[in-house]
Formats: sequence, C-alpha cells, structure tokens
Amino acid sequence: MHQRCCRRLPPLYFLRRGIHSTSAPTPADAATDATLLGRLTRLLLLHRFSAAASLLSSSAPLTPALLHAALRRVRLDPDAALHLFRLAPSRPSLLAHAQLLHILARARRSADARTLLASLLSARPPAPPLFPHLVEVYKDFTFSAASFDLLLRALANAGHLDGALQVFDEMRKLGCRPTVRSCNSMLNRLTQAGDLGTVVAVFEQMQHAGTLPDEFTVAVMAKAYCRDKAVAHAAEFLEEMKNMGVEVNLVAYHALMNGYCELGRTEDARRVLESLPSIGLSPNVVTYTLLVKGYCKEEKMEEAEGVIREIMKNKQLAVDEVAYGAVINGYCQRGRMEDATRLQNEMINIGLQVNLFVYNSIINGYCKLGRMVEAHKILHEIEDAGVRPDTYSYNSLVDGYCRKGLMTKAFEICDMMVRNGFTVTILTYNALLKGFCSLGSIDHALRLWFLMLKRGVAPNEISCSTLFDGFIKAGKTEKALNLWKETLARGLAKNITTFNTVINGLCKIGRMPEAEELLGRMKEWRCPPDSITYRTIASGYCRTGDMVGAIRIMNEMEGVGFAPSIEMFNSLITGLFIAKQCGKVDDILSEMSTRGLSPNTVTYGALIAGWCKEGDLDKAYNLYFEMSGKGLTPNLFICSSLVSCFYRKGKVDEANLVLQKLVDTDMIPDISATRLEIGKLANALDTVAGGNLRSAKIMWNIVIFGLCKLGRIEDAKNMFADLKGKGFVADNFTYSSLIHGCSTSGFLDVAFGLRDEMLSVGLTPNIITYNSLIYGLCKSGEISRAVSLFRKLQSKGISPNAITYNTLIDKYCKDGHITEAFKLKQRMIEDGIKPTVFTYSILIHGLCIHGYMEEAIKLLDQMIENNVHPNYVTYWTLIQGYIRCGNMKEISKLYDEMHIRGLLPTHMAGDVKQACPVAYNQNGKACHMKMYC
Repeated sequence: MHQRCCRRLPPLYFLRRGIHSTSAPTPADAATDATLLGRLTRLLLLHRFSAAASLLSSSAPLTPALLHAALRRVRLDPDAALHLFRLAPSRPSLLAHAQLLHILARARRSADARTLLASLLSARPPAPPLFPHLVEVYKDFTFSAASFDLLLRALANAGHLDGALQVFDEMRKLGCRPTVRSCNSMLNRLTQAGDLGTVVAVFEQMQHAGTLPDEFTVAVMAKAYCRDKAVAHAAEFLEEMKNMGVEVNLVAYHALMNGYCELGRTEDARRVLESLPSIGLSPNVVTYTLLVKGYCKEEKMEEAEGVIREIMKNKQLAVDEVAYGAVINGYCQRGRMEDATRLQNEMINIGLQVNLFVYNSIINGYCKLGRMVEAHKILHEIEDAGVRPDTYSYNSLVDGYCRKGLMTKAFEICDMMVRNGFTVTILTYNALLKGFCSLGSIDHALRLWFLMLKRGVAPNEISCSTLFDGFIKAGKTEKALNLWKETLARGLAKNITTFNTVINGLCKIGRMPEAEELLGRMKEWRCPPDSITYRTIASGYCRTGDMVGAIRIMNEMEGVGFAPSIEMFNSLITGLFIAKQCGKVDDILSEMSTRGLSPNTVTYGALIAGWCKEGDLDKAYNLYFEMSGKGLTPNLFICSSLVSCFYRKGKVDEANLVLQKLVDTDMIPDISATRLEIGKLANALDTVAGGNLRSAKIMWNIVIFGLCKLGRIEDAKNMFADLKGKGFVADNFTYSSLIHGCSTSGFLDVAFGLRDEMLSVGLTPNIITYNSLIYGLCKSGEISRAVSLFRKLQSKGISPNAITYNTLIDKYCKDGHITEAFKLKQRMIEDGIKPTVFTYSILIHGLCIHGYMEEAIKLLDQMIENNVHPNYVTYWTLIQGYIRCGNMKEISKLYDEMHIRGLLPTHMAGDVKQACPVAYNQNGKACHMKMYC
C-alpha cells in the first residue's frame, strides 16, 4: 500500500552531499610523550581532575594528538573522558567528538551525548560531517552502535535532513538498527518539510531494518499522508496498522480528522470522531476543536458554534479558550462581529480568560470592516486586561487605518508600537505602502520606500509589487519600470509576484513586445513564469484584439505544462469581440466544455457585454436569464452593459427593471456601509467600467438611485455634488432619482430646486419627475400645492398618468374628501386613462374607513364590470370594513368570492382565530367561513 501512494524515489544515499569526500582523520601522533600521557590518564582515572589540569598547564598543552590518545585510554570512564574533553584549549577535533560520543553512548549518558551533539551541530561555521569519524572510532573501540542512533536523532531534530538520511543509510550497511524513536524524529521532520515520498521510503526501509513502528510512528505517517492530501491513503494506513496489532492512538485519528477538515470534508471528520468510542478511544477537547476549525473553514459557523455546545454538554470535557477562539476567529473572518463579541462575553461569563489570539481576531475583524473606532477600543481593552499586544495587534490596526486612507492614524499606531518595544517590520511597511498607493499618493509611497531601505528593512515581493502596481495605476508606467530596474540592481525584486506585476503594467498600456521580452528574461534569470504570467500576457493581447498573439501564448503555456483556466478563456471571449470575430465565440465555449470548464459570472459578463456591443440585445438578455437560472448572480458590470444597451435601443422600461434588480441585490460596492466612502466607491466603479464613460455614468446613476431608495438622501446629495465637481453630467434619470428621494423624505424645497436645476441645464422634467413632486406634496399634507402642480402639467406639455391620479385620489380619501376623489376618478376616465386595481382599491378603502359599505360594494361590482380584477388587498379592505360593522354574513360572501378567484393565502389558515377572533362564535367554534389574515 505504501509503494502505491508514494513517489518512486532513488535510494536515500543519493541525498548525501559530499559527506564521504571529507578526508579521513589522522591517527594519534606516534610521537606523543608516553610519560605525560601515562601521568595524565592515571590522574583522570583517579578522578583527580584538578591535578590533571595543573599537569597540563605546567608541562605541555593538550594537543589534538594527546587528547585523542588520552580519550582512547579512558574510554571506559565517561566522567574522566568528559573532564578531559573540557580541558581542551580550543574546540576539539571531530575525531575527539566521535570518541567522546562513543564513550557516552556506551555509558548510557544520553543527556550528555545530546548536549555534545547539539553544541557541534549549532557551531558556526558549520562543522563537517561527524559520521566518518564515528565509523573509525567504532572500529577502534568496538563500541558503541548507539552513538550512530544518537547522531541520527540529533541531525533529524536539528533539521539536517540530508545528514540524517545519510546516517540512516550507512547504519544499515554497518548492520546497526536505528531505534524507533530516532526514526520517528526523522519521519516527523520530513513530514514538516512536506516530502511524502521520502517519508514513505524511510518508513519502508525502517521496517526492512527490523525497526517496528509504534503509535507515534503511526501518527506521524497519518499526518504525512494527510499533508499531501492523500487522506484516503491515511485512512487505509491506520486500518492496516490496526490489523497488524500496532497501537493507533488518538493523535493519529486527529491527523486523519485534520486531513478531512483541510479538504473541506468536515462531515467525514465528524464520522471519525463518532467512531472513536467503538475502538476504545475517548474524544477530548482537541478532537472537538478540530471539528470547530473544519466547520469554520467551510463557513458553517452555526455548526461550529454547535460543536462548542456539544463540548459543554459533555460532563467529561471542559471547553477551553482554543475552541472558543476558533469560532470567534471564524465569525471575525466573515465580518460577523456581533456574534464574535457575544461569544467573547460568553467566554468571560463561564470563567475563561480571553487570550491574545481572541483579541487579535476581533481587532482584525473590525479593521477589515473599516470599524476602526471599535478596533482601537479593543487595543485599550487588551491593555486593561493585562495582556500585552503583539506585532499582529498593531499591524492589524495599521492596515485597517491604511485601508480607510487614514494615514496619520496609521503612523500614530506605528509610533505606539515602537514606544512599546516592538520593531516596525516589513509587514507594517507593506500596509503603509499600500495605503499611500490606494490614495494615489505615489510620492509619499516612494519616500517611505527609500526610508525603509535606509533603515535596513529589505523589501519583499509584496512591497515591490505594491509600489510598482501603485505607479502603474497612477499612469506612471515609465517611473515604475525605472524603479524596477533600480530595484533589480540592488538584488531585489527577482520574484514571480513582482515580475507578474510589471508584466501586467506593460500589458495594460499595450506594450506587448516588452512584456514578452520580460517573459524571456524570467527564464534566463531562473525565475520560471507561472500560469498567471502567461494568462496576463494572453489577456494583454486580447485587449488589443491580437488573437494570434493570444493563442500563441496559450499554446506556449500548455507546452510547459499549464492547462488554460476559465480566466484564460474569459479573456479569449473578450478578445474575440474586440477583434470583431464574434463568430468564433461558440468555438471557444465548445472547447471550454470539452475541457470540463463551466462558464462563471465573468464568462457571462464577457458574453453579455460583447453581444450588447454587437447590438444583439436578444442574445445578451437570454444569457442574462440563463446565468440567473444557473444560480449565478449578475454583477454590476453585466447590469450596466444591459442598461446601456437598453437605453441605446430606447427600451427604458427594461432598463429600469435591470436597475431595480441591481439595487435589490445590493451589488453596489459598500452602498450598505454606515459611512459611504465616495473615493473608495469611485475606484471600485471606475475599475468595473474599465474607462468606459457611458458605463461609469450608468453606474453612478445606479448608486444615486440605490442611496435614494435606502433613504440615504444626504449621502446621495453629497455624492451628486462631489460628482458634479469632477465633471459628471447628470441626466433625467439622475435628477428623477434625487427628486423622488428628496420628495419622499420631506425635502420638498430641495426637490423643487433640483427640478429648477434640471430646466436650467436644458433637461425637461418628465411625468416621473412630477409624480415624485406631487407625491412629496401629498405626503407633506400640501394637497392644494399638489393639485395646483397637477393642473399645470398640461401647460408644460406633460400628460398625467395613472400614478398621478392615484396619488391625488389617495390623499383625498385619507383626508376624508371622498367626493373630490371620485371627481378625479371621473376626470381620469375622461382623459382616456383607465382606472387600475390600485385606483379602485384606494377608493374602496376610503369608503370603508367612513362606513360607506354599500357604496364600497357597488364600486367593487363596477370594478369587476369594467374588467379590472380585484386583488387580495381590495377584498381585505372590504372585510376589515365589515368587521368594524360586525356584518358576518357579508364577510362570508366575500370569502366565497376570494376562494373562487384563488386569492386565499391558505398558509395562514392556522392563525385565523388569533388574528380575527370576531370570526368565532361564543362557544369557541369557528364560523362556517374562516378568517385569513
């Protein structure tokens, strides 16, 4: 089974790096003074160590030859050997180390042996390999094979894996068997290095050497398989070990559970947990915490919190800070700060200490949401609780303030960080660089860059990419390239991320030959391009309509082993429309399907935008419904493309429907935020618009419309004023949205001022505009002004519509002027406008409120005669009127009609008695007609 799941490797000795090239040590000098050697060894064997030291200081220095000879004579006395070794005036030779290690191993002085090896392996400069000297001494002393095992374990623990593998190989040749403990150390280190193939090879050779695995070996192997995502092999391995009689402990099952959780298969991990009692193992709090982390990774926060409740119900377990911290962090990652703070309070209430991890999670959560006041408050809370913040705490705050563009605040946190004894790290500088670049303050970013270099902080790939990207977005591509060349000269920026950033900048400005030249230089500089590099260049060719170049790059990409992704095909679709080759789009979609790739939202966006530009609105709209049917939500780009096309075709109603969908699904970036950041929103929309002024204008109209719909009139007005200052030219839709919002919110003077502004810029207010003003006047109780404005419409060349009449009729009815309401209805008919179901329902409601039930029923009959079908509201209005009169007989008739028309909401039948107790007689029995409310 192990051979099946590991990579085929060469023998382990191929991993050795020149160990045997080291020259053999010279034997002890034959000319060593025999008298001095005899006196020294006698004193050592008598444990007269002070006398031995005096002898050496008065007679002759302890030369390497004398040390080797003396160690050989005292090899059976570890104390004598240790004291002699310490008398050496400088670091003893490798041969002396080998001698002492054998002596200590024979005497089972493992602690002293480990100290000796740790000192040797940590020496600077690193010492040459010890193993050849150990072999020589082993042949001379004829003991102790345990020294090889001690060296193997020390090398593994120190992370010297090549050396450990060489010792492991050579031990087998010498007939020495490594202990299971040493093998476990090496397996664990190899697992941490992520080399599953070598782990499995070592495990197999360990078994061939006769070293039997124990429960720790099993746990390490399970962890190794799972780290390589071979969870099925891990499960098979545990079952095989169990069948062989090897103990499989809880740690091994934890490794298996963690493997499942890492793959997003937390339910499989739960099944492992549930199986543990049947094999004699009891899950502990760590077992359950693994489930918590798994559910959090899958964003199943309710299930994660449910596991906490399971732990609390289990009387054998006590929930701890780690389990709570995992759930709190999960909530914070998803911006659910109220849930995070609720659990934090719960922790405190049950007597658990809120640790730094929890505090940092909450700070980071608030910072990601831009709620910096709350984030800063948590920092003070940490200090009050006696917990010392760390660099993560401060860096989260710095990053949060930079995201908000509050650079002064960010630097204040840096000062606080330094005052509290922390060093400003590259992470801090990266956040500050990104903050300046986001604000377009490239000069400040550049000054910070040079300050960072001056202070000896080396930029990493994120620093370089952030600064170059900032230059490119600011339109300073030449400066970005010059800075990049200067950075290269300093020996920095030779990494894939930075190369991709520079290539992306070149592609955006159409400098494709230079982008390809850089691709070639990457190969020369041994920084092989990745799939993003190829995709960026292909996308650059697509933007220019050069499909030959795009296909050539895609073929080259496949040639080096990268399969084209969905993003690559999305670029090709866009490129075909730009190149006026839309006839080939179906071929691309067919190839995507052949490769097992399904269209995503971006694919549909490219298709819809393309067909809109081609003027084929039917294809575009069908794709819109197709993606919605597949559960994909149309984004801002898609909707703006459709709206733009509808407007060009004069289909305003369809455009408005798409706009409504756009606002209802909250696609507008940050529109629901408590404080609207116009600058941030502008960047987001400009990115989506891609430089298309018409698309940008549509999107801004959408934002203003959405803000007005949310009742955020001040935000809408401020944004409108800001946009006008930037050259935004408002249209009828912009003004209509603002006038409606202001009228609805009672800002009538502002609404009329906007109407006048429309006229002054040459725009003619339409009936939608005037309906908004009339509605606002009615809502504010100014019916006379509303009627006056209504009477002026015809002189303005505008005809009222059903909404105009219904608004005024509704106001008359609410004020009790029923006669005036009916006069308007009559005028409505005379003007050729058919009363709607809303017109009749408003009038019926007015009659019912004033107790004119007979007239209300007559109006219902008239409504039906005129082929206007009453709705649920119409009937319910009449029922409420009869309830007030206590006329149960008429209510029953109305319910019969509602039943015939299919207007009964049957899902509410169970709540009839509670909602309408009047429908029940004194015995508590229901009347023959139930009330549906």
